[in-house]
Amino acid sequence: MDKDLSFYKKLFKKKGYKFTIQKQLILLEIINSNTHLSVKEIYERIKKNNVGIATVYRSLKLFNELNIIKEINTNNISYYEMKIFSKKPLHIHFKCSKCNDVIDIDDRNLNLEFIKLNKKVEKESNVEVNDVNIMLIGLCDKCKANKKCKD
Repeated sequence: MDKDLSFYKKLFKKKGYKFTIQKQLILLEIINSNTHLSVKEIYERIKKNNVGIATVYRSLKLFNELNIIKEINTNNISYYEMKIFSKKPLHIHFKCSKCNDVIDIDDRNLNLEFIKLNKKVEKESNVEVNDVNIMLIGLCDKCKANKKCKD
């Protein structure tokens, strides 16, 4: 285990949950990933450690409830990324309609506009925004290039 998981261990203990080896393995896969992972992808990466797919589902549900991870659902497939201590706490998602890749759009100027939009919605609608999911859909660079080659 190459990451310090002491924060998560304390969080689990505080909330009355056990931070099992299986949960640690699942969490490390998400922490160490440079992409959004589905349940199947997480399972494929850790099944050699005798972790069942049901354990992956239960752990992800708990991580989501504890606000450790964020679930992004597209085409009835859930993908997961870190929410706590994420290197990109505020970003927009882009989903390729051809290859189904989910890509983070992390642009400082867009993030500022994103924050302004949240504040405007809160003020004008008298609500409190706690989380936002913006998903842009189109063709990624790779699929766009493949389309041009076929034309």
